[in-house]
Amino acid sequence: MSMASPMGGQPEALIAARNLSKVYPTATGAGVHALSDIDLAIEDGEFVSVVGPSGCGKSTLLRIIAGLDTHDAGDLMLGGTGIAGPSADVGVVFQAANLLPWLTVRENVRLPLRVGGHKGADHSHIDDLLEMTGLGEFGERFPYELSGGMQQRAGICRALARNPRILLMDEPFGALDALTRERMNLELQRLWQASHKTVLLITHSINEAIFLGDRVIVMSARPGRIIADLKVDIPRPRSLDAIIGHPEYSRLAREIRGLLNAQGEVD
Repeated sequence: MSMASPMGGQPEALIAARNLSKVYPTATGAGVHALSDIDLAIEDGEFVSVVGPSGCGKSTLLRIIAGLDTHDAGDLMLGGTGIAGPSADVGVVFQAANLLPWLTVRENVRLPLRVGGHKGADHSHIDDLLEMTGLGEFGERFPYELSGGMQQRAGICRALARNPRILLMDEPFGALDALTRERMNLELQRLWQASHKTVLLITHSINEAIFLGDRVIVMSARPGRIIADLKVDIPRPRSLDAIIGHPEYSRLAREIRGLLNAQGEVD
């Protein structure tokens, strides 16, 4: 097992966290320790998966990196600069697509540009995104006319609308049925290889974490700490059938499952 290492000596990391901690205040004053001494470096273009027990702070970590929450101790840098709030360099995809029902798919995807003051800009790349995700024929449809998987694809397009360097994904396929989830895994791999984005994926699925990740980060029960940083040494592009029979997949799955069992949870 390869353990996570401190940021020292890794200035090239696009995302760099050192001794990152987060405590949520409570009425009693004791506080809830969500994260403790997180050391994490993610390089430009990497795909990193994060797994851990429910309530271990995975989503909190993602929200802090997205600038949607703050940390109480430690350092967090994005491209060598401290994170002070939401950034156009970061796109976020949550478990629910949260598309506005009164807007068409194209209008939903274009929304971040309108909100960001780009109303008069050339939005032709929105159509490119829709085409890239197989939604080219559905731009004028409304969200209720799409399947769950298609809605999530639209959510991914919306997150990519401002061409961010980083894509943060918080259990984006958790609500989908197994077959649709497999298809979305393949779609996400294809999109990542085409776009060269840096991706951080939060998931409860060991299979999904290994299939998509260059590395799999394993977190402890709360307060969340990184207990393993595992490299996925499996060639790309990956197919679902081939990866299941790959000896490295079997080894990693056993190791991750053992770590999660030790934490009292496995998925």
